[in-house]
Amino acid sequence: MNDFLDAFFDFDIIRQALPILWAGLKQTVLLSLMAVPLGVLGGFLMAFGARARSRWLRWPAVAVCDVFRAVPPLVLLVFLYAGLPFTGLDIGAWGAVAVGFFLNTGAYYGEILRAGLDSVAKGQDEAARALGLRPWQAMLLVVLPQAVRNVLPDLVSNTLEVVKLTSLASVVALPELLFQARQAQSVTYNASPIVAAAAIYFVLLWPVVRLLSRLENRAVRGRG
Repeated sequence: MNDFLDAFFDFDIIRQALPILWAGLKQTVLLSLMAVPLGVLGGFLMAFGARARSRWLRWPAVAVCDVFRAVPPLVLLVFLYAGLPFTGLDIGAWGAVAVGFFLNTGAYYGEILRAGLDSVAKGQDEAARALGLRPWQAMLLVVLPQAVRNVLPDLVSNTLEVVKLTSLASVVALPELLFQARQAQSVTYNASPIVAAAAIYFVLLWPVVRLLSRLENRAVRGRG
């Protein structure tokens, strides 16, 4: 039992590792603040593209959505970081993470937003136009707010997954929380920094999990 506690819950090692874990946490927050807006932006582009009347817009948007939901994000990140330089294009670690999250999480956000837009009755758009709103005004002021409300639990759930996926940035040597915890582990030969990182992730994300549960319960009551 003592060996187990020493291997995973050595608080002296955790105390020593706290400065670099704190630095990693700040990088994780920065990554999340970059990845989530990029994913939402990509999602809107893919959602509107997938619903476009022109097949020259619709088919590529659907294809991009399908491809980047099928490709594992880890493979995508490694390709962007380590594969592109062989073509003479080196976008660096931050560039690889930005492009990777834009494509991968954008595909998931796109499917969620497309489903939300499809869930709004066409009569809503027609009624807004009958009142004199232009097509973009009807979409922005009438259709889109209803669409987002209809899929809000899914959007929050996907955002939670995006924040957790920032841990993949460690494979391209970005010093986020997991990367720093692994560095501390390699120096101390002890798993306690990894346990501490897991605890930090829990504290960071647990409020979002509770918010998601409330939204899901509210959606169930609304359908009932």
